[in-house]
Amino acid sequence: MEEKQRVLLCEDDENLGMLLREYLQAKGYSAELCPDGDAGYKAFLKGNFDICVLDVMMPVKDGFTLAQEIRAMNADIPIIFLTAKTLNEDVLEGFKIGADDYITKPFSMEVLVVRIENVLRRVSGRKNKENALYKIGRFMFDTKKQLLVDGEEQTKLTTKESELLALLCAHANEILQRDYALKTVWTDDNYFNARSMDVYITRLRKHLKADDSIEIINIHGKGYKLIAPEVEA
Repeated sequence: MEEKQRVLLCEDDENLGMLLREYLQAKGYSAELCPDGDAGYKAFLKGNFDICVLDVMMPVKDGFTLAQEIRAMNADIPIIFLTAKTLNEDVLEGFKIGADDYITKPFSMEVLVVRIENVLRRVSGRKNKENALYKIGRFMFDTKKQLLVDGEEQTKLTTKESELLALLCAHANEILQRDYALKTVWTDDNYFNARSMDVYITRLRKHLKADDSIEIINIHGKGYKLIAPEVEA
């Protein structure tokens, strides 16, 4: 019998939380419901979860704080935020923390399940990828270990940083189409994901700045181009 995938569900609205938990269970998931961020943190310490679904506005500890604490313990576990907030800066804050998706209320339970399935499928695909090494100028990039190595210096990349850099390397000195990158890494090319990708591009530029022969440039209306004197797989 296939083991159920475990969802950490943190939602302070008791009625909504119970409905979501029951729906997830009906769809074959094992879901643990927590009413606030502190309870969610304690549950995460004890449980072995496959994905976290976190409400942003929770008592005791908000979803953003909880996500940062979870990321400190497990950098790769996928996180979906639920929120009534629609302000761009709040959505961007979630993506900066490392959200895999962001759903604004009200939403249908069917949409949540589809988003969970998409994120878990993407994570599964990442785990099954073959080992790949890229030489980028003076750097070595290990996509499996998500490491960017410059001599004795090692930088551990986040999952999205690693996936985006791998795409740029695969299209080195060519245009990486913006829509293609969004659909490959984020599965959706909506506005919020596009802004999130801009944040990750900025991070990658900082990681690579030690080699001034390497650039990631914007190609207006098209996408990005990784310019480097030497990129080898």
